[in-house]
Amino acid sequence: MYEYAIAWEWLNFAVRWLHVITGIAWIGSSFYFVALDLGLRQRPDLPVGAHGEEWQVHGGGFYHIQKYLVAPEQMPEHLTWFKWESYATWLSGFAMLWIVYYAGADLYLIDPHVLDVSRPVAIAISLASIFGGWVVYDTICKSPLGRNDTRLMVLLYCILVGMAWGYTQLFTGRAAFLHLGAFTATIMSANVFMIIIPNQKKVVADLIAGKTPDPKLGKQAKQRSTHNNYLTLPVLFLMLSNHYPLAFGTQYNWIIASLVFLMGVTIRHWFNTRHARKGDPTWTWLVTAILFIVIMWLSTVPKILSGNPVEKVSAVQQPFIASAEFPKVRDTVLGRCSMCHAKEPGWEGLIAPPKGVMLETDSQIAAHAREIYLQAGRSHAMPPANVTAISDEERQLLAKWYETTVKGGTIQ
Repeated sequence: MYEYAIAWEWLNFAVRWLHVITGIAWIGSSFYFVALDLGLRQRPDLPVGAHGEEWQVHGGGFYHIQKYLVAPEQMPEHLTWFKWESYATWLSGFAMLWIVYYAGADLYLIDPHVLDVSRPVAIAISLASIFGGWVVYDTICKSPLGRNDTRLMVLLYCILVGMAWGYTQLFTGRAAFLHLGAFTATIMSANVFMIIIPNQKKVVADLIAGKTPDPKLGKQAKQRSTHNNYLTLPVLFLMLSNHYPLAFGTQYNWIIASLVFLMGVTIRHWFNTRHARKGDPTWTWLVTAILFIVIMWLSTVPKILSGNPVEKVSAVQQPFIASAEFPKVRDTVLGRCSMCHAKEPGWEGLIAPPKGVMLETDSQIAAHAREIYLQAGRSHAMPPANVTAISDEERQLLAKWYETTVKGGTIQ
């Protein structure tokens, strides 16, 4: 059964790699078409129905691109639809959510000091928030509030701030940031799947049938595409944040997440303005830098606690603590790992435990049993460069501890 941990780790890696590949494809095509659309130029002798054109050079050749707001006089035989990049990114991301946060809910999703719930309840809350978020967003966009783009964007930002705070009241800090990213990415991908592509297909069908397409379809799709444009960079930050505990593991993490969305707007505004040839708004970089400095400051503010929380040991952790090898394992971990993986790391240059992982108590060591097994028992990934001189015998002890505990029960 302990080989399951290795197979699961490789599955994690494979799906994560797939997610990165598809994400690059989606974001790359999205950014390209936004830049293309903003850079279109008009000239008097454009073909009938053409809105603008762009000449580009790349890969040793020249490209002449023309955009039709409705369609050319004669529909082409072949159309390239940019949709699977979005779908594949969301599907692989949702698979990652299951692999990491649902399968490992006791460690990565649930924090009993925040909200002590069972695994099924935590997963249900997660799914309801992600899919419910799209329903709320879509309803607002289609309501009278959605007719004013500025008012709509402000309202949506307030919702994102509320979700940032709400997730930190439900899950671990790491899971809260990941879920805020998943919440936003689901809206983005659903925009493509539910609005942008269906509306475009309706336009094509009307043109083929000789009908005049409803102009509202294009306007609605354009609005959702604009939202996606400004949400992309914050989603990337939130997805990468699980490697940086100073972002997700601090008292004001929800404010940090809220400011990240503003940085996404300022950065994209600079790119969009440049691509539209409307100037060079360098002030956006100053605002972005100030926001980032504020985020850095917020990450250093100590968390105020009303007393020390009582350490809780889950049913999954108990067999590892009850193991005959655990006393020696605890001594090994405390001697070789906890100088870095501590609330206040003793290793010079560290001000927070790497990835927010602390290994100071029995419960913490047992909670990270699989990670200790994979990174210090079965591989030499930890400690980095073996800076604490962990011996082969100690690595064998860590491996034996995990394997015998798993073999003797139903733990995976």
